Amino acid sequence: MTLSDYFEKTRGKGVLATADDSGLVDAAIYARPHFVNEQEIAFIMADRLSHRNLQSNPHAAYLFIESGDGYKGTRLHLTMVSQETDLDKIQAIRRRPLPAECGIEGESRYLVQFHIDRVRPLVGDEPKGT
Repeated sequence: MTLSDYFEKTRGKGVLATADDSGLVDAAIYARPHFVNEQEIAFIMADRLSHRNLQSNPHAAYLFIESGDGYKGTRLHLTMVSQETDLDKIQAIRRRPLPAECGIEGESRYLVQFHIDRVRPLVGDEPKGT
């Protein structure tokens, strides 16, 4: 199964972690990523701490915990490659309307694209030799 298929078919919760240029870390709930291709993903972001951190430090990590019992999921190590504010593009990829608790109506939104640097399981690490 490809990574894009996994995220299309698997339900769960995601957390995006970013850090500013001095290393102060932030973590925020984020929806499943939008796939550009198998090496690049995008998130719709408001101009809040996670987005601001990426302006000085392009590295991030996304942790996805599958719904259900146990500890299944994946971790993605990411590097931001671009961002844009084209509202038509943002609306075209949005899966559902923005819930009221997720932001202020009219707040700036960004389509932030990342390269996937590394994929790891939720728990543990890759087998030795990989």
